[in-house]
Amino acid sequence: MARTIGSHGPKTLEAIRKAGVRLIFEHGYEAMSLRQLAAEVGIQAGSLYNHISTKQELLFDLVQDHINDLLRQLDLALEGKTDPVEQLRAFVAFHVTYHMTRKRETFIANSELRSLEPKNYHAVVALRGAYEQRLAQILDRGVSEGVFEVVDVQVATFAILALLTGPCTWYRPGGRLTREAIVAAHEKLVLSGVAPLAAAAQARKSVRRPRGVAAE
Repeated sequence: MARTIGSHGPKTLEAIRKAGVRLIFEHGYEAMSLRQLAAEVGIQAGSLYNHISTKQELLFDLVQDHINDLLRQLDLALEGKTDPVEQLRAFVAFHVTYHMTRKRETFIANSELRSLEPKNYHAVVALRGAYEQRLAQILDRGVSEGVFEVVDVQVATFAILALLTGPCTWYRPGGRLTREAIVAAHEKLVLSGVAPLAAAAQARKSVRRPRGVAAE
């Protein structure tokens, strides 16, 4: 049911935000018009300005709130955990699950970063950096304690995040694997990749004599 024309209040703002997420996800930020957004919510275009000042403000708020929520929930997932392996497991489980269930918000935060004005862009990049730093600190601590073997923590951080964010592009509810199975598969990939034995196994493989070549 369409909302009453010119309606105000938190419920209308929430409806605008939800409609904005859907329209930006489906059509892209540049293609979405405020008139289209107002029609989706069921209010006059002019009434939007009772809730948002510009389309840019809406995009920035959506992306900023998404990353702030990501940070808050990650801190809750890590609360009380001090062992680096336990922390990394918790990080993987949280990140994969969150990105499977918040597909639209994640897509917008990544693909529409380019649409943010410079001031907003730098604010969002700083927030993203804070999230990346959470993972980097876990890896760094694991290296210091000898439970992880990582050649370059920053490279490993970016590589792991790229791997863990992948499910938001291909995961479909009701597919062959459950969410739990997908999380478990990613935990194994990440933990085996940073374990000291992984580096040793790779070293042995690289010096293994090719078949048919005699030893000196």
